[in-house]
Amino acid sequence: MSVASPEVSPDSTPRIDSSNGEQSVYFVPLRWWKDAQESTPPESAEKREVLREVLYTATTGSSYGGPMKLINNIFNSDILFDLRREGDEFKNGEAGEASVSGRDFALVSSDMWLQALKWHHDDKKNEKGVKSFSAGGVDRGDVYPVQLRLSVLQETNSLAVKICKKDNSVECFRRACKIFNLDSEQLRIWDISGQTTLFFENDVNNSMDCQQQTDQEMLLELQIYGLSDSIKLKESKKEDGSTQQTNGITNGINGGTIFRFGRSNSLSFLGKAGEAGTLGLTGLQNLGNTCFMNSSLQCLAHTPKLVDFFLGEYSREINLENPLGMKGEIALAFGDLLRSLWAPGASTVAPRTFKAKLARFAPQFTGFNQHDSQELLAFLLDGLHEDLNRVKNKPYVEAKDGDGRPDEEVADEYWRNHVARNDSIIVDVCQGQYKSTLVCPICKKVSIMFDPFMYLSLPLPCTSLRTMDVTVMSADGGSLPVSLTVNVPKFGKFEDLQKALVTACSLPEDETLLVTEVYNNRILRFLEEPTDSLNLIRDGDKLVVYRLKKDADNSPLIVFMHQKLEEQFILGKSSPTWKAFGIPLVSRLSDIENGSDIENMYLKLLSSFKMPTELVTENLENPIEEEAIEKEVTDGTTSVEDTNSTNVKEITESLPDPDPVLRLYLTDDRGSSIESEILKEKPVNIKSKRLNVLARWPVKELDVYDTCLLSSLPEVSKFGTKRPQETVSLYKCLEAFLKEEPLGPDDMWYCPGCKEHRQAIKKLDLWRLPEILVIHLKRFSYSRFMKNKLEAYVDFPIDGLDLSSYISYTNGQTTYRYMLYAISNHYGSMGGGHYTAYVHHGGDRWYDFDDSHVNQISQEKIKTSAAYVLFYKRLVEDK
Repeated sequence: MSVASPEVSPDSTPRIDSSNGEQSVYFVPLRWWKDAQESTPPESAEKREVLREVLYTATTGSSYGGPMKLINNIFNSDILFDLRREGDEFKNGEAGEASVSGRDFALVSSDMWLQALKWHHDDKKNEKGVKSFSAGGVDRGDVYPVQLRLSVLQETNSLAVKICKKDNSVECFRRACKIFNLDSEQLRIWDISGQTTLFFENDVNNSMDCQQQTDQEMLLELQIYGLSDSIKLKESKKEDGSTQQTNGITNGINGGTIFRFGRSNSLSFLGKAGEAGTLGLTGLQNLGNTCFMNSSLQCLAHTPKLVDFFLGEYSREINLENPLGMKGEIALAFGDLLRSLWAPGASTVAPRTFKAKLARFAPQFTGFNQHDSQELLAFLLDGLHEDLNRVKNKPYVEAKDGDGRPDEEVADEYWRNHVARNDSIIVDVCQGQYKSTLVCPICKKVSIMFDPFMYLSLPLPCTSLRTMDVTVMSADGGSLPVSLTVNVPKFGKFEDLQKALVTACSLPEDETLLVTEVYNNRILRFLEEPTDSLNLIRDGDKLVVYRLKKDADNSPLIVFMHQKLEEQFILGKSSPTWKAFGIPLVSRLSDIENGSDIENMYLKLLSSFKMPTELVTENLENPIEEEAIEKEVTDGTTSVEDTNSTNVKEITESLPDPDPVLRLYLTDDRGSSIESEILKEKPVNIKSKRLNVLARWPVKELDVYDTCLLSSLPEVSKFGTKRPQETVSLYKCLEAFLKEEPLGPDDMWYCPGCKEHRQAIKKLDLWRLPEILVIHLKRFSYSRFMKNKLEAYVDFPIDGLDLSSYISYTNGQTTYRYMLYAISNHYGSMGGGHYTAYVHHGGDRWYDFDDSHVNQISQEKIKTSAAYVLFYKRLVEDK
């Protein structure tokens, strides 16, 4: 506090100047001050007598038009109260003769503060042998400023005090709310600096000379020292040797029993140090598979600008008229939840209200199934934006192509159009802009657009190859099946597998390859689309590659499936049944006239499986119990059953007398029904591009073939094979996101030049970066056939993500460096995983938010393969 002539602050409020040689005013606990004064040497007593101590009692004030609003509503209003001067001034030593409570404070000058600080330091040095005191070595982190607006009320001999949110940082205002709360014990302030008396006198002189109003506001900056979120009770000895507890101030939690202010600012017991934490270190209860929601909420609840916004009077910006919004309900639910997480003394919060609102407006999150934290985050950011959109009437804007104009001009136009319809705290903080370039592969038409983004979804590029085992069948039955192992890009496409197979097979020019997946002795699907992802092929699948002649490409395809008689016991009775076996055989129909030609083709494809004569003789000397089978067949009790698929219905029919010859039948692609028999002498009517034939074998004729070899089929990759941990840089992920690539067949672009849909070449470039950059790592892939999670370890920067080399246009921005402040993690598999959050909070500390549990974690442990969504904030450039 200063009595120098007040200067005018930018908001036209006079400011008490302490920068021109006047001493600063420190606000300290009275007990801390008295401990130092009572131990001052006698030779300093005479000097102390000239100081006067003025007692002020804080009372609920009405000077600003209403009762004081305090900590129960601290995030909505400023702090208002009066400091009433009590009676005459006291001499040194009289201050606080009554018992000193934790609500007694002192105002001291900077010299007094340093003297007391030195005494406390020397006292600690005598006990623990710490180094000598130096004023330059004081940790300035223990001192923080609070701006007060003061008005002198001469008629009540009081000072009207207002602590405004707009004058203070969020953290300092939060602390001030706890210090100056009047809901509990009485607050008393002893001015030992003598400055308030001069302030009253100065106000009187100004009102007499200038006829100013006596309630004119002036700004005062108090330096708060010795007060933190927790108060540790220490023991001090009385004269009689007994002990009493006094309020010693600690700036951290060092173990032992900790007390701190709760919501009502009364001292509440929290148990051992670290169990409850400080402001913002509040867990969220898991309501049943809601860890995905808790993870995203904790990351957003520690996003700097959003915290400031929702702890302020954000309700003024709620847009109740936006048809795309939710009438402000999502914004209000999120704001209430965030305030609960940041309330002093808050324990675990159950987000039931928020979840109910979420389920109402996003039915996909109804119930208690596990969901994706990034999907929740995307919905929430978009919902908050629409609820808080400052634009009430959105103007119509038409997207225009560049048409040769400079990119800077087009980009600014797109951004102006976007902000004209979308203006909220989310846009201010979280939205950026990228440049999208499309090039037609036919007419080379170029289209450039500039689109906003809320987050970047980065692919995890391949850092190694995927090994795949396949079985290759010859084109004419001239050789046995061959097992091949090929290496393909792990995140490649089918065309990559096709190229690898052509090389591995040393395929001649007159042959082509047909790749299929075989399941339960039939072809499940043909893999023919070049752009299909190889992720569609699972490790447990079985691939068969057929070599076919190119000159027969236009001929229909013929697929042979096999069945043989096997004995089966049903209800204690033995009966022979037809059972599928072996790998289907495939060829092209050329020069086929009748059933005899089809049978000859089938036997030719089987020729490589024929066993040597000596092995056949050995098998015949040890026949299977054929008599029992023949008897059953003669009795007409044989049933026909197709077991080539667990989902295909069984086919049962009475068999005639056993037929000693091979018979062929037309069937469907599953081999589950018989349409007609193929007779040797009759022509075959081919009506489609694919002919499915079922071959039924008599037992004796099949003995000459190696059916075990015909049925041998390896998996793509043996289950349980342990693979090394893959590592990829975040920068590599960004480069993969920005690289040029063709659009997929399902996402083709309508070319205005060709007037047709084309598979254009697309290129993305970063153009405008937001203050808060959210990066989503695309670990999950979904398809018709499978779900997959990529467990690669992404090496991401913590303190220095530098995007300066990836930005296409500087746009006047001075820095493109970011610091990590939160991570949403996913552990486990697709179906049974668990989400947590890592958050940077307070200094260099990181905390693990695992639902209701909050624990400190070292920075070295936050980089794991579970990292799923990364939250970065832009660094301020040092000047």
